[in-house]
Amino acid sequence: MSLTQVLTAAQMRAAEQALFDAGTSVSALMEIAAGGAAEWIRRVAAGRAVTVLCGPGNNGGDGYVIARVLREAGKAVSVIAPLEPKTEAAKAARARWGGSVAQTGKDAAGDVLVDCLFGSGLVRPLSHDHAALLCDLAARHRYRIAVDLPSGVATDSGAVLNDGLPAFDLTLALGAWKFAHWSLPGRALMGQMRLVPIGIGGVEGAAQLAGRPRIAAPEAESHKYRRGLLGVVGGAMPGAGLLAAAAAQRAGAGYVKLLAPKADPRTPPDIVTDTAPLGEALADPRFWAVLVGPGLGRDAAAQARLAEALRQAPSLVLDADALMLLDPAMLARAITVLATPHDGELETLCRSFGLSGESRRERAMALAKASGMVVLAKGPDSLVAAPDGRLALGTPAPSWLSVAGTGDVLAGIAASRMATGADPFTAGCQALWLHGEAARRAGPAFTPSQLAERVADALAAAL
Repeated sequence: MSLTQVLTAAQMRAAEQALFDAGTSVSALMEIAAGGAAEWIRRVAAGRAVTVLCGPGNNGGDGYVIARVLREAGKAVSVIAPLEPKTEAAKAARARWGGSVAQTGKDAAGDVLVDCLFGSGLVRPLSHDHAALLCDLAARHRYRIAVDLPSGVATDSGAVLNDGLPAFDLTLALGAWKFAHWSLPGRALMGQMRLVPIGIGGVEGAAQLAGRPRIAAPEAESHKYRRGLLGVVGGAMPGAGLLAAAAAQRAGAGYVKLLAPKADPRTPPDIVTDTAPLGEALADPRFWAVLVGPGLGRDAAAQARLAEALRQAPSLVLDADALMLLDPAMLARAITVLATPHDGELETLCRSFGLSGESRRERAMALAKASGMVVLAKGPDSLVAAPDGRLALGTPAPSWLSVAGTGDVLAGIAASRMATGADPFTAGCQALWLHGEAARRAGPAFTPSQLAERVADALAAAL
């Protein structure tokens, strides 16, 4: 059973149907899911009173089961249900609850609110009355728990469907993670998140979380070239290339070489600079990967350097200016490429390739398929999309990363991982986690160079 897959609402329904086809009843599965959630709630609530808000569907049925299990454990529980249950499983769960059910929350008194109003599959806003009830109850409870998803958050996009919805302290995902758990703006309402397993198996084609990687230390007989030679193509603004190279040195590559038009006196002594013409420098067959883009510039000379890298490099990471200069015709040669666009660069690339999509996830996946590149769409909810349809979502990273230069660090990490032999999709996933972990270890208000220094610590945490 995979605990890292991320499912759409349709994939989750199909996965549950597979359990039903194998002989598990809807009510039995509800007991498993809600029972697991109730155990979390029991621990969190301790001796505090609990109010459970139930809706008409199976999410509401989960609420009735949770209330019953908590009552059996000796907890003080009250149930509010503005609508009667509509599904057979929810009706049966309410009957097994057997206690009183209030239709309004005017007399509700408790310390912990459990939201089981509407869960996975919601695509339309809550009614005015239901949104008002949820907000009123949330305001009168000190601790708030959402079961599966907070009511009013779209499952597949993370869109918040109503204005002014409350934030929760804990969200308990039932069976599998959904896209909303890892997508803004909905993710911001969920607080801590925990997964409650219910026996769902691996789903073919499901997205995955780009969590902590497992990175092996170099083999005993390794040397600098066996560990991977990485070329960082410098350009008009050498500082960005130096940042990327500094991060790359700490992310596993055995040898990082700066391929620059001229020497820069700021270059640290442990970074070798090659000022030979780029075509000549790239002729070294020992290169495993090349990074182009940080500080490249956008003039004719920059375009020529990008074209040369695309012509000769064994594998490439394209970032920053390289993405703004890239033309679809430049990808004629069969080569493995990882592109690392931010939202503006992603939009430019989609225009260049004649692509569209409602969400950045759709645009990134379309770009990967059309271009043959693996696309690491970076931002507050980063993702990695591969041409074959694979998709990985980044886990939340510190918001302190929102500063100039951190993208250069990310590109350097990704290029370093490719230089060690990782394929572009794996390198992108590893880079996302290492980048976020380096930020966590750097603390608040760091500079890009301080972030680069913490990459080695992040790598150590992944060994």
